[in-house]
Amino acid sequence: MSAEGGTKAIIAALLANTGIAASKFVAFLFTGSSSMIAESVHSVADAGNQALLLLGGKRAKRGRTQQHQFGYGRERYFYAFVVAVVLFTIGAMFSLYEGYHKISHPEELKSPGWAFGVLIAAIIMEIFSFRTAIVESNRVRGDQSWWTFIRRAKAPELPVVLLEDLGALVGLIFALFGVTMAVVTGDGVWDGIGTIGIGVLLAVIAVILAFETKSLLIGEGADAELERGIVEALESVEQVDHLVHMRTQYMGPEELLIAAKIAVSHDDTAADVARGIDAAEAKIREFCPEAKLIYLEPALSEPSAKSVPEPAESPEANSEKSGSEKSGLEKTGTEKSGSEPPASS
Repeated sequence: MSAEGGTKAIIAALLANTGIAASKFVAFLFTGSSSMIAESVHSVADAGNQALLLLGGKRAKRGRTQQHQFGYGRERYFYAFVVAVVLFTIGAMFSLYEGYHKISHPEELKSPGWAFGVLIAAIIMEIFSFRTAIVESNRVRGDQSWWTFIRRAKAPELPVVLLEDLGALVGLIFALFGVTMAVVTGDGVWDGIGTIGIGVLLAVIAVILAFETKSLLIGEGADAELERGIVEALESVEQVDHLVHMRTQYMGPEELLIAAKIAVSHDDTAADVARGIDAAEAKIREFCPEAKLIYLEPALSEPSAKSVPEPAESPEANSEKSGSEKSGLEKTGTEKSGSEPPASS
């Protein structure tokens, strides 16, 4: 994922949310609508979140230090996680509180024309921001579904902006619904219902973002397809007999760490092995430019070990495998018990 595309989407969202927040707050002053103040806080939180993403991108570019020898690439993940926290605490919690207050103490809307005008204008500006995020995401999404793209993206900016913009559009529709029903029925409770809908929506988006960025913070490896390509690149080198094992981890969105043990012929000299390692690193970087850190350990080839290691199994697969083995053992035990003759008296 290109950093330039993410930055463009962030700036577009920041400009849109700043303008939207100002207009919503003006509408709140004229109408007293809880939906409008909830949406105002939502837009302020979104604008602050985009500023955090820009800050994270800038800080991640700092060079390596003695204390942080792999650099600061993961700062982008940290600030994306902070975005999720801000969205939940400021956006969702405030909206839920304001909605509850409005339902408990409903008030008639004043000057609803302001609310309708601002909400329609905000929807138009939010569509512009959402369209920019979609266009930039399509440049790197490939043939992945949108959900898969959000789940697997190693750079957090575009998934964060996509979810925030989607949440903002749906939230505006909730606000428009609440204000419309409050005007039609003359009952301010509808305004509170729309506000609670906004709060629940923001809470759901915040939880999704928190779980996805948590996974990136802990450390994610390359996906199975990329690992297979790296193995093929390694084993295409003449001096490499086969791969013994390999581990990968993203140290930042555009920085992949690869550590592998490779089998070499016992007849190779130290110079041959060194040339093979250099060639293998070049092949890997040609296939995967984001492989910035590569550590290869040579080992003598053993005929019995000549096999390509399978990618690490997911926890779900391990669980199913364990359950299957356990079931098989129980079945074997039952059969064995049934075949034994009864003890003689």
